Amino acid sequence: MSDLPEIRIGTAEREHALEALTQHFSDGRLTVTEFDERSGRIAAATTRGQLDTVFADLPSLTPSTPSKVASEPEGADREKTWRNTVMAVIPFVALALFFVVPIDNSWLFFLLIPAAAAILFGGKDGRRGRGGC
Repeated sequence: MSDLPEIRIGTAEREHALEALTQHFSDGRLTVTEFDERSGRIAAATTRGQLDTVFADLPSLTPSTPSKVASEPEGADREKTWRNTVMAVIPFVALALFFVVPIDNSWLFFLLIPAAAAILFGGKDGRRGRGGC
């Protein structure tokens, strides 16, 4: 329970409470009817005490750390870091080339941005092609 149940709440507190209630619902602790009734009480709540009564019979939520189901290979973070760095620089390179290189179709340098993204990140999701084993 809150230290001061008479303290008025705002929209942010109601939204946070509704997110917590949704988590309880998705965890299977509430039926659809209970979820509807309690979400209505949250929407109408004006004090912390009113929100606390909605969660009185529910356990407190602990932030769960998602376990890595498909762990990435060693060095994957380092690989992502340099790729992201290169990708962040590419628009500036394209902009510099646009202004520095005197050709008629200098706007084509902006095609470097999607081309670099395709080269750096394309096909790196761990999936094999259609003809692969």
